[in-house]
Amino acid sequence: MKLIVGLGNPGPEYTWTPHNAGFMAVDRIAGICDVQLSNFRGRAMTAKARLMGHEVLLAEPATFMNLSGLSVKALLDELELEVKDLIVLYDELAFPLGTLRLAQRGSANGHNGVKSISGVLGTEEWMRVRIGVGKPALADGREVKAGGKDYLLTPMRKAELATMGDVLDIAVRAVERWLAEGPAAAMNEFNRKEDSRQ
Repeated sequence: MKLIVGLGNPGPEYTWTPHNAGFMAVDRIAGICDVQLSNFRGRAMTAKARLMGHEVLLAEPATFMNLSGLSVKALLDELELEVKDLIVLYDELAFPLGTLRLAQRGSANGHNGVKSISGVLGTEEWMRVRIGVGKPALADGREVKAGGKDYLLTPMRKAELATMGDVLDIAVRAVERWLAEGPAAAMNEFNRKEDSRQ
């Protein structure tokens, strides 16, 4: 079994915010698998599914972003899985909206959900899909400083949601490739695609 976790904040007021890109991605996978995340376990809303011939557990932590690691650890322990069986999808301010990058390790880069997971697991070496949500510009043209809390927790506009929808489709394909052929193949394909767009 593999554990596929999307990061976000529970509650309708957060549903369409950039910070919930991870939830959106897992919802997209759930839709493809024709399942609903309706089972509460490991401090998360979850659903069992089959994807690319693998049994997977889809999960959206209900702990709020800053405590995501508690849920991830609880699920890994309950399922008796190792960190190599985990993939986490989350928003990344450092990348423009509509892009993504895969990585097997890395620092939190200011992301409190990532910081929580690495802290609880005791390692930064876990697979992640970083979904670009772009750094917004202030009225005077300056970029929002790292964190961008107001931006991250403000619902996206229609055009932004359309762009997000496109990158969520790519994120799903990246997860499928990870399941089918492993992390190296997934990173080789999807990181190269991103490089070629820049």
